Amino acid sequence: MGLAAQKYRTVSRELMRDELIVRHLDYVRHILARMVVSLPDGIDAENLESAGVLGLVEAAQQFDPTRGVPFKTFAFPRIRGAIIDELRRNCPLPQQMLQAIAQVRRACESLEPPVTPEAIAQATTLSPEQVEECLAAIRLTRFGVWDEMVHGGQVSRERTEDDPGTNAERHESKQVLAECIQRLPEQERLVVTLYYLEDMRLKEIGMVLGLSESRISRVLAKAEHRLKEYVRARTQ
Repeated sequence: MGLAAQKYRTVSRELMRDELIVRHLDYVRHILARMVVSLPDGIDAENLESAGVLGLVEAAQQFDPTRGVPFKTFAFPRIRGAIIDELRRNCPLPQQMLQAIAQVRRACESLEPPVTPEAIAQATTLSPEQVEECLAAIRLTRFGVWDEMVHGGQVSRERTEDDPGTNAERHESKQVLAECIQRLPEQERLVVTLYYLEDMRLKEIGMVLGLSESRISRVLAKAEHRLKEYVRARTQ
């Protein structure tokens, strides 16, 4: 390949990368808005958005359109992962909240699964509202499990999306998840459906259900906890 052709290809890749970044800046904000409602003191939403943009830039640099994967699907785990990393690095929780979370975790370890939020409240000194707050705080620092199951790992992580064993395992996991979702209380089931399957933001779900955004966040955290426990009970 001649020097001119090489230069042309390089410039074309750079232009494609820059166009992908500019066209998907709103996508970064959309992902961030779906992940967090209120942030602990000391956490700057602009820093999280900047981290997400860095994930977008990485995705644009690595994206290969010849693989037939939509860019949003390819970029999602990188944007989201960058936001999560930044959040985990800078997410100080009050000591009182840390103590309450420790009670929740001890209850989950000592009780027979599935451990419901109601069972946690009965097994600890926490009120149902405090349990909800703890689950929402845990969710804030431990994103990941359900997005990956619902979206099939999003393209992952470049590991053999064509491998029959991987696809079969993924299909089985999604079947288990669908069955567990049917066991959720009606409100929690609806919030999970709107959040994961309809790709709605928490604020939008709140408008549909006539609830505050923070309330929807707590309902979603409870639902995700129940799902995790239902799956844990099935796999033990």
